[in-house]
Amino acid sequence: MAGRDWEMVGAPNARDLGGLVGADGRRVRTGRLIRTPALGRLTDEDLPVLTKLGPACVVDLRAGSEIEVAPTDRLVGEPRVVHLPVHDPEHPVFTYVSAVLLGHDLDAYAELARQGTAGAMAEIYRWFVTGESARVGFAEAVRLAAAPENLPLVYHCSAGKDRTGWLTVILLTVLGVDEAAIRAEYLRNNALTDSLRAVIVEAMRRRQPELDVDAVLPVLEVRPEYLDAGYQEVRRVHGSFDGYLRDGLGLTDETRMALREHLLE
Repeated sequence: MAGRDWEMVGAPNARDLGGLVGADGRRVRTGRLIRTPALGRLTDEDLPVLTKLGPACVVDLRAGSEIEVAPTDRLVGEPRVVHLPVHDPEHPVFTYVSAVLLGHDLDAYAELARQGTAGAMAEIYRWFVTGESARVGFAEAVRLAAAPENLPLVYHCSAGKDRTGWLTVILLTVLGVDEAAIRAEYLRNNALTDSLRAVIVEAMRRRQPELDVDAVLPVLEVRPEYLDAGYQEVRRVHGSFDGYLRDGLGLTDETRMALREHLLE
């Protein structure tokens, strides 16, 4: 089944990683790894699509504080749900993204807007590499994906673009997908969420006529410089992505081989 068959109104940037070319020219299997935003906005029409996919495991990268204020994930069947909070209270960007998505009051984030949200986003990607909960959560998510009983695996955060995006980078790198293809997959988010972004910005403008859109857009988009910040931090701290996988995430050769075995055609 082609990845496009997973299109869901309430999760516009949901997508199947199947079809990407990995190690030895083998393609990632379709219908095994699905990245999504939080599933609380799925419509009734979306649920049959999720039923067809039939996830065995759903990994939620949000903190408890984010889950509490968001609509409850709409799930079908009885997938195993694993919460792996990749979150740092020192980085208000996480809660800012959630607040923007949920239409909450943004007055508390004026200081962040002044400092520059694009810079804060790049800082978060560096934290993805070194932060304790990031290393623990991303590593465990890869181990879950390497176990066939957890496939198909759906994984998400709030917007499905940053934590979900970096986990996708890790998974695809282990699977042997080249960096250019990984980058293109990461950047697809913006085209998929164009209309959603416009709706969010318009709603915010109505509530706050003086809204500085330039301060909001960086948290609604993915940008090449965010990904670059993550890659640069990997090289700075670990020398190579391989070193990051081994020493930063503690992923064994066995786990990496299992991931390839179960996820490559």
